[in-house]
This record gives sequence, C-alpha cells and structure tokens, in this order.
Amino acid sequence: MVILSASGGVATTNCYVIADEVSGDCVLIDAPDHTVGPLLDEIVKRGWRLAALWLTHAHFDHMADHAEVKARFPNSGLVSHADGVARLANPMPAIFRLPFTIPPAKATALIGEGDVETFGSLSARAMLTPGHCPGHIAYHFEAQRVLVGGDLIIGGAIGRTDFPDCSVQEMQKSLQRVMALPDDTRLLPGHGGETTLGEERRKNPYVRMALAGRLAEV
Repeated sequence: MVILSASGGVATTNCYVIADEVSGDCVLIDAPDHTVGPLLDEIVKRGWRLAALWLTHAHFDHMADHAEVKARFPNSGLVSHADGVARLANPMPAIFRLPFTIPPAKATALIGEGDVETFGSLSARAMLTPGHCPGHIAYHFEAQRVLVGGDLIIGGAIGRTDFPDCSVQEMQKSLQRVMALPDDTRLLPGHGGETTLGEERRKNPYVRMALAGRLAEV
C-alpha cells in the first residue's frame, strides 16, 4: 500500500491517494477545492489507474474538485453514501458564500455500512459513522490497519456537531464504534495530521467523553 496526501482549499481539508503499487490501481479519497491537481499529476507520473473518487461525506470541502478528477480520469467513478446524493446535486453551501462555484456531482455507485470496495489487492470496508453529518463514511483497510476517517476524529478533537443535520448522540455512537478498532490503527483524518486511534484514546478529551457516554455534556 502506498499513501499519498495533500491538504488545502478554503477549509484546509485533506485528501488521499491510496494505491496498490503492484497492480497500479488506486483510489482518491475526498477532493477539496484547489487541492487534488498535484495528486492527479502523481497518479499519471506513476502510471497508476484511478478507479474512483471515494467520498467520506458530501460537504463541499470534501468534494469540490470532483469535476477536475473526472476531467483528468473520465473512466473513474464517484462513490458516496445515499444520504449525500442530494447534497452532491446542490453542493454550494447555504450558510455562507464561496469565492468559487462547485458544479453538481452525481454518484456512479452508492456505498453503505459493511460494503467492501476492492481495487488491486487492497480492500476497504465502509463504516457508517454519522454525527458530523448523515451518511458519513469511514474507510477501514483492516489488513493494513488504516482508517480514513473523514471528519469523525480530527487530532485531539472531533468533527463539528453544530450544523443543522449534525447529531451529538450519533457522533458518540460512531466514536465508540471506531474506537473498538485496534489502538495501532493509523487514522488519516479529514483535517490535520495523521494520528492513531491509541493516541486519540489517550489524549483526545472528546473521544474519552464519548467512550464514557458523556459527549452530550460538552
């Protein structure tokens, strides 16, 4: 497994290329605005084949560059949970104005709890982890002990739960579920630097409150 990452856009959002270097197959996970170009260049440089753009969720800062991905790799797919479909069709945020326009997107495949996506010799299981938003997906590469977690856990913190479709109760359940994975699982978050679940268990006060069933007290 090879993991490449980039971070940028108006919300300093992370995106990742995960590749099977033997077969040359890869996926891109999330596509922040003005960010994916160098990763797409690297895919071309290495002669890899991009199977699809996988979304952790359909907030604008995680899907804004979807059209650039499709333009560069027209045979690639776009994978989303069904709860993100309406947002993909109308991606501009309602609560503030962006200095750029995001064209509508359409998923070519839907993913849900427990679904397994495979490319080359690699496979990831979808974990439905709502709380930050409905339909939020974390991608668990169990064999490699890697979790691409989107906006569930963000090094020392968690994703926002103050938007209209957020749920603190669902966030608590999602955190409890993810934290049942091994402590040495690498966590590739939607914002900030890489960490491990063990590190978050030890140092993240929100994770600790969720594990104690007290997140709603924050």
